Amino acid sequence: MTTTVDRKAGDPPVGVADGEPDPRRWLALCIIAVAQLMVVLDASIVNIAMPHAQADLGISTANRQWMVTAYTLAFGGLLLLGGRIADYLGRKRAFVWGLIGFALASALGGLAPNAAMLFAARALQGAFAALLAPAALSLITVAFTESRERAKAFGVYGAISGGGAAIGLIVGGLLTEYTSWRWCLLVNVPIALVAASFAVPVVRESRAQGEARYDLPGAVTVTAGLVALVYGFTVAAEDGWSDVRTLGLLIGSVALLAAFVVIEARSTAPLLPLRVAWERNRGGSFLASLLIGAGLFAMFLFLTYYFQQTLRYSALKTGFAFLPFSAGIIFSAGTASQLLPRIGPRVLAGVGTAMAAVGMALLMSIGVDSSYVAHVLPSELLISFGMGFSFVPLSNLALVGVAAHDAGVASALVNTTQQIGGSLGTALLNTVYATAVGSYLDGHGHGPAALAQSQIEGYTTAFLWGAILIAIAAVVIFVFIRAGRESAVNVEGAPAHVG
Repeated sequence: MTTTVDRKAGDPPVGVADGEPDPRRWLALCIIAVAQLMVVLDASIVNIAMPHAQADLGISTANRQWMVTAYTLAFGGLLLLGGRIADYLGRKRAFVWGLIGFALASALGGLAPNAAMLFAARALQGAFAALLAPAALSLITVAFTESRERAKAFGVYGAISGGGAAIGLIVGGLLTEYTSWRWCLLVNVPIALVAASFAVPVVRESRAQGEARYDLPGAVTVTAGLVALVYGFTVAAEDGWSDVRTLGLLIGSVALLAAFVVIEARSTAPLLPLRVAWERNRGGSFLASLLIGAGLFAMFLFLTYYFQQTLRYSALKTGFAFLPFSAGIIFSAGTASQLLPRIGPRVLAGVGTAMAAVGMALLMSIGVDSSYVAHVLPSELLISFGMGFSFVPLSNLALVGVAAHDAGVASALVNTTQQIGGSLGTALLNTVYATAVGSYLDGHGHGPAALAQSQIEGYTTAFLWGAILIAIAAVVIFVFIRAGRESAVNVEGAPAHVG
């Protein structure tokens, strides 16, 4: 994308001509990496803190998923709009304001006196992350114009995305164990403000040429439709699927999402150009990413509660229990990058996704007193290796055959579909969990043993449906994706991450 450079305070000297490499690009990359680390840390830290926040604020089982979905819905639903705003408002400006807003939202969440305030703060975090994340990726693309340097820069960004999640698990455990779950949110405040203060004098401004046009009707309808769908799942956990409110919300969400498609088809500046998603290979990769996100995000939720409430792990021990998953993702993603040009995206992504589905299904063997090494660790490793093999080719497929002016949208859609899938999957499977628990207690009473076993029934039922969702993703990959090995050559894409 063609860019122009604004000469403002903190920008490079006038002697640096447009189109020349930014002399402070590596320092700028460090600042961007810190911001990305914060976003990744936030996701994994909050996962560890959830049981403590739920107990402290009296959040119901049906509503606890909003601690995850409020963030991921806002992030995924507004990500494409955030990228458009960053392009025209100025990527540096969007990056700085995204950091400041993320800091303020984190402070609100950390000080939240009740569940409603916490959920609202999480949604606000997601909205500012939707402004921050695409701005950060665009700044890397603009700052590093030479292909080898850009590959190194994206390698750093990808390493932060993968390794940061592991760091967040430990930091979240430490903060929750020795201070309070609130510090898992408050820790973002100093990180974000320091990064913003350094970004002002160091990061070089750029923006897209042309008239700024924003598809606000599209952004409103898709976000409202997704919120209605998640809220419908939540109501179903309390009142049942046949309840009038549940049906009304689900029907309303379908109507809003249909309106979004109509708006995008008619808009002169659509948030999501339908031509990007309709192509067979890209559409298959986006649908698979959605389904994988739906199964994978829920796995983190239920394993966290299983570790802390059933196995009585501390928050810190829970963080360490998830570390093999992060290590497996990092290792397998690196391996997948080497294998992709040799065997092509279809086989690599399909086999990896099938591995993850099997790993999820193996979690159905857990019990009240299961061994972590025997029952959980093998599943974690199998899922993580499968996901690493899937994420790399799916991200690659998002850019196969896409026009240059659609590359940003196509790349962002991988992350968008993962986040939205995670939102929908977490809400749906949390309802499945609550229904399974209630059904078991209705038939076995409410004694201590029945209560403990009811949790296991809820977890295993959720894992079953998570495995089904990921297995469907594998089928989608094998049916829809036809791109061969040649499509994996010389295709540059932004790394995607989960969390």
